[in-house]
Amino acid sequence: MPQCFPPLIDNNAKILIIGTMPSVKSLAAEEYYAHPRNAFWKIIATLFNNSTDFSDFSEKKACILAHHLALWDNLKYCERNGSLDSNIKNMIPNDFESLLKKYPHICRLIFNGQKSFQIFKRFHSELLEKYQYFVLPSTSPTHASLSFDKKLSLWQKALMF
Repeated sequence: MPQCFPPLIDNNAKILIIGTMPSVKSLAAEEYYAHPRNAFWKIIATLFNNSTDFSDFSEKKACILAHHLALWDNLKYCERNGSLDSNIKNMIPNDFESLLKKYPHICRLIFNGQKSFQIFKRFHSELLEKYQYFVLPSTSPTHASLSFDKKLSLWQKALMF
């Protein structure tokens, strides 16, 4: 049964970016958003790293934390054949209530795709009343109906104060 990563977060985090569950590629690499065609790190590099690619995951993590961002996934465990969110079954959610209490500076939630939002709403709907949130187009390569520039524009609006 796939298990998610621990949250990438520190006490300065203001925005929590929430995915569903790491992909098979991400789990194998032990890194958030490791699939080479996932647009997530390209968006982050464009907005916060002068459009310069990151050399490794430690640079990616440092950039996230330096810009008061945090990453975590909705699901602690699930059953899933492959990486598609539509294949997720038997979900065990992460404890967002405890995480958000522990990190009180978080004021905005960003959902990486509709499925992420649907899962969060299913298990933590009461938290949605307490935070500003944005449901953004998924950065996954399976959601290629929007151009990179359109995704970048939407993500930029949600990530900037």
